[in-house]
Amino acid sequence: MKRLAAVTLSIGLTLPALAFSSSIQACEPAPQADCRGADLHNRDLRGMDLRGIKLSGANLQNANLTHANLNDADLSGADLSGATLVRASLESASLRGATADGANLTAISGWAMFAQGGSFRNARLDGADLEFSRFSGANLMGASLYAANLEMTWLPKARLDGSDLREANLQEAKLYNASLMDADMRGAWIRFGIFQNTVMNGCKGCPFDW
Repeated sequence: MKRLAAVTLSIGLTLPALAFSSSIQACEPAPQADCRGADLHNRDLRGMDLRGIKLSGANLQNANLTHANLNDADLSGADLSGATLVRASLESASLRGATADGANLTAISGWAMFAQGGSFRNARLDGADLEFSRFSGANLMGASLYAANLEMTWLPKARLDGSDLREANLQEAKLYNASLMDADMRGAWIRFGIFQNTVMNGCKGCPFDW
C-alpha cells in the first residue's frame, strides 16, 4: 500500500509539469498569444502580426522577424541573439533584460521601446527610430547606430564603447554616467543632449567641452 501511494503521488506531481511543457511546445505566434519561454529559434516569422504577444524568456535566436509587427509585445528576458528584425515595428515593446547580441535591427520602429538592462553588443541599429526609448544600463558596446534617431532617448549608465553613432540624432538624449569610450559620434546631432559624467576617452566627435 505504501508503494502504491508513493507512485500515485509521483504521478500527481509530474502531470502539471508535463501539461505546461506541452503548452509551451504548442505555442503558435499570433497577436496577444502567450508564448512565454517558448523555443522559437530559427523560426521564420517574417511580416507576422505579433502585436501584444507575450515572449518573455523566449528563445528567438537567429529567428527572422523582418517586417514583423511587435508593437506592445513583451520580450523581456528573451534571447534574440543573431535574430533579424529589419524594419520590424517594436513601438512600446518591452525588451527589458533581453539579449540581442549580433542581432540585425536595421531601420526598426522602436518609438518608446523599453530596453533597460538589455544587451545589444555588436547589434545593427542603423537608421532605427528609437525616439523616447529607454536604454538605461543597456550594453550597446560595438553596436552600429549610424543615422539612428535617438532623440529624447534615455541612455543613463549605458555602455556604448566602440559604438558607431555617426550622423545619429541625439538631441535631448540623456547620456549621463554613460560610457562612450572609443565611440564614433562624428556628424551626430547633440543639441541639448545631457553628457554629465559621461566617459569619452578615445571618442571621435564627442562634446568634450560640455
